[in-house]
Amino acid sequence: MTIVSVHEAKTHLSRLIERVLAGEEVVIARNKEPVVRLVREAPAKKKPLLGAMAGRIAFDESFFDPLPDEYLGIKAEDWE
Repeated sequence: MTIVSVHEAKTHLSRLIERVLAGEEVVIARNKEPVVRLVREAPAKKKPLLGAMAGRIAFDESFFDPLPDEYLGIKAEDWE
């Protein structure tokens, strides 16, 4: 971990960013008191694409049929 002053951080910000990108942690201090920590930002998560699986999955028409009563825990006698 590297500690730099605010003045040094303003003067050498590009260099400090390069060090952070290389995996180093940089702390900026004001009046010798640490106030800011520079760390690499986590990569943004990609949003799932709607329809990304189109054409890769096939459903039989029976997929949309109601489930049999034994799967639902319902007895046919209960419907009457």
